Amino acid sequence: MSNPIQAQPPTQAAPTPAEQWQELVHKIDRHTQGKMGQMMGGVSPIHSMLVYLDWLSHLAISPGKQLDVVKGTLEDAQEAAGNLMQPGRQGSICCSDPRFASAAWQHWPYNLYAQTFQVMERAWDRATRDVPGVSHKHEDVATFAARQWMDIFSPSNVPWMNPDVVKATQDERGMNLFRGALNWLDDLHRIVHKLPPAGVDAFKPGENVAITPGKVVFRNHLIELIQYSPSTDKVHAEPILIVPAWIMKYYILDLSPHDSLVKFLVDKGHTVFMISWKNPTTADRDMSMETYRADGVMAAVDTISKVIPDRKIHSVGYCLGGTMLEIAAATMGRDGDERLASISLFAAQGDFTEAGELLLFINHSQVNLLEAMMAEQGVLQGSQMAGAFKLLHTSDLIWSRALKDYMLGQREKPNDLMAWNADTTRMPARMHSEYLHRLFLHNDLATGRYEVNGAPIWFTDIRIPCFAVGTVSDHVAPWKSVYKLHLLPLDITFVLTSGGHNAGIVSEPGHPNRHFQLRHRTPEERYISPERWQAEVPHQEGSWWPAWENWLVGHSSGLIAPPRMGLPDQKKKLPDAPGEYVHEQ
Repeated sequence: MSNPIQAQPPTQAAPTPAEQWQELVHKIDRHTQGKMGQMMGGVSPIHSMLVYLDWLSHLAISPGKQLDVVKGTLEDAQEAAGNLMQPGRQGSICCSDPRFASAAWQHWPYNLYAQTFQVMERAWDRATRDVPGVSHKHEDVATFAARQWMDIFSPSNVPWMNPDVVKATQDERGMNLFRGALNWLDDLHRIVHKLPPAGVDAFKPGENVAITPGKVVFRNHLIELIQYSPSTDKVHAEPILIVPAWIMKYYILDLSPHDSLVKFLVDKGHTVFMISWKNPTTADRDMSMETYRADGVMAAVDTISKVIPDRKIHSVGYCLGGTMLEIAAATMGRDGDERLASISLFAAQGDFTEAGELLLFINHSQVNLLEAMMAEQGVLQGSQMAGAFKLLHTSDLIWSRALKDYMLGQREKPNDLMAWNADTTRMPARMHSEYLHRLFLHNDLATGRYEVNGAPIWFTDIRIPCFAVGTVSDHVAPWKSVYKLHLLPLDITFVLTSGGHNAGIVSEPGHPNRHFQLRHRTPEERYISPERWQAEVPHQEGSWWPAWENWLVGHSSGLIAPPRMGLPDQKKKLPDAPGEYVHEQ
């Protein structure tokens, strides 16, 4: 009997000289652009130059706009002169900037410094807005860039022009500047040696943050799924799955016990599961958006369905985790998977046409530079993302900190939220490239072009009750962008809360100066604009957490005995909360 013929794998044709040449060209360009991106902190100089030329060229051929800028600036200067002649006079150029809020800024010559700066700041703002022929996006970039440059030259950042620094220097005989120099040297040392900011090492997951008791009940190459231990005799029948963003560590929702959302829910009788994402390395460069859906969200849903069978799940998504949860929920709705009882979205966007000032950093030139960097590194470093976020709040995150640390010599004691913010993560190259292209640049998710398993998904397939939270001061996911959920035929309860992208969500009961607006809308009700919504809905004092917890209870089916901890056939021993992935650096 003859031997059977063994099937041979098809041989791949050797690349032609032309293909080899093109591959070499591509590698040279990628390497060059990647190094440039690292030098420029991930900001494309080419796009910035094109925006500048576009704005300047159109301004040069707009004499009417030039006259308007001159006229407005002269009027501002006249008002500033009047303020200087009449101390205490209130006007649009007076005490409007928090950098000049202290009483010392109202005295000569500091009031001259402050108001001259404000006149120039308003002149640049006026010059970069409403220039005929400049696109809205280029106008926004030009205005943003002008604001960054003006922030550098603010008199509040110049020691001898800042009365608070002058007084401190006189009172302390210069010791404030000596301490500030030591702080600067310490920060420089930490940057060079890639050490965390001063003071944040006092907060360690599992020791004084992320300490709600629980157990890792599932682990794969991407996530650890934490199930938290019950603290009540009875629990609500439907468990809660929280999907945090993988841009940062999960424990923003389980900080110290007094401001832990997880502990708040557990103590109210809810069974809570939390995804803890792996901090990717260069070896994970090929993980995709689909990897995060299938091996992240859906792996967690499958595990919970085994731990607590025959119970629907309250799903919760925060920031990018909320976007991925929307993708997962729409896919489940399309495929007839009815395991979700509700969906709660915290500062999460599905439509990226109005994604705020973050869009200033997302354009084809910028994305090309980031992709070149990631091709070199395999990931986008957390520090490279943090730089872009700091630029959105230079006054708060850069200059005010420099004033306190280096000029006044005052080290601000970090809190748990600040420590979490410094605990950065990386982003896999493929996933981040898909995220930028498919969501930010092309907005595929909101236009029905986003495909999962070869077929498009659409938000109208989400037929479960929705609770959505937007925050007033959010520069990452502006609340009006989150509000666009009202365009869908959803049963939606929408909350607009005080605070920003992080502080507005970590808004525990008892936190001072917190307030929110809340309104429920049925699928049959007509759409109203976000401006009208904000004007009509009454304010409520305090935290929105209790209102959301009551909403969860209203969509649950009663109390039962606490479920088992973990899978019934669990063989592999897994660690207690907070797990191991949270410690990866």
